[in-house]
Amino acid sequence: MNIEDLIKPELVEISVAAKNWEEAIRAAGKLMVDAGTVEERFPDAMIRVAKEFGAYIVVAPGIALPHAQPEDGVISASIAVVRLKEPVNFGNEDNDPVFLVIALAAIDHEEHIQGLMKVANILEDEECIEKLKAARTKEELRGVFLSKEPAI
Repeated sequence: MNIEDLIKPELVEISVAAKNWEEAIRAAGKLMVDAGTVEERFPDAMIRVAKEFGAYIVVAPGIALPHAQPEDGVISASIAVVRLKEPVNFGNEDNDPVFLVIALAAIDHEEHIQGLMKVANILEDEECIEKLKAARTKEELRGVFLSKEPAI
């Protein structure tokens, strides 16, 4: 599955208001629920995982990658991307505050790893990070991910 299939246009939003990390995760989860890629319980599962395992989901400066297990209500693989209006703290001393939430829903472990690799390909590129910050529209934000599709 390519990144274009995972990050559908309706799974991207910019200038999202969130008072805290839970609201930030819920905003990404709502996009997935509304798109029909996850059940309504999946956003709660992402929050439960973050509470249980801590702020390790803040994988890079300013970027959180919440996720949950396939059995937590994944209908089809998807990635939701939410850029926050104002960054919020997730409790990760090294990488807070978070401006970008990239929520991952996979139907199995292999797909989960593939999705993580696709996202990591973007996050390891400083130029891409700057483009994610500078994007003025949802289409521009999504375009940053699509431009970095790795050749397989």
